[in-house]
Amino acid sequence: MNELVIGTKNRSKLKEIKEIFADLPLNCLDLSNFPNCVEVEEDGSSFEENARKKASGYALQTGKWVLAEDSGLVVPVLHGEPGIHSARYAGGHGNDNANNCKLLEALKNFPVEKRDAFYVCSAALANPRGEVVGSAEGKCFGTIIADYLGQGGFGYDPLFLVLEYHQTFGQLTSLVKHSISHRCRALSLIRPSIWRNLIKT
Repeated sequence: MNELVIGTKNRSKLKEIKEIFADLPLNCLDLSNFPNCVEVEEDGSSFEENARKKASGYALQTGKWVLAEDSGLVVPVLHGEPGIHSARYAGGHGNDNANNCKLLEALKNFPVEKRDAFYVCSAALANPRGEVVGSAEGKCFGTIIADYLGQGGFGYDPLFLVLEYHQTFGQLTSLVKHSISHRCRALSLIRPSIWRNLIKT
């Protein structure tokens, strides 16, 4: 089994990635398996820059192949917010409830037709020397509703309505979400790099 480190400590994100790569002969580990790793600061100006920086930084620290990604929600009427600050939109990192509350407050005076939004995921694969050998980006479009629907997913998922399905990411099954999500699309595009570098070697 080929070992691939996922550059995150987010258990929900690791679970999604494992499910998306379930058909590949990969043993996916997260950073909790490497307690001496120092967190790579996400101070880039774009999702791609952050993903590449994390992949390279964690690869150098672990001496392993690393897949890192940076993802978030973009709301054009809010001038692109939360954007690359999605996980810490309300201040603390990863506080989903606070982030969702801040988003709803920011959108409270906008009608539904102005609440278009899209998720972005940029993924990068780095070898044990810290060299980025593959990168990809995926997007998924929807709209932000005024109240929570569904218990699934994480982050802004219960507020993100996918118009084709008339359901939020919080309502959709994992099978459906993994076929249309921004993360799935980015990881599908980076699969050839993973196959070429980890599986065929």
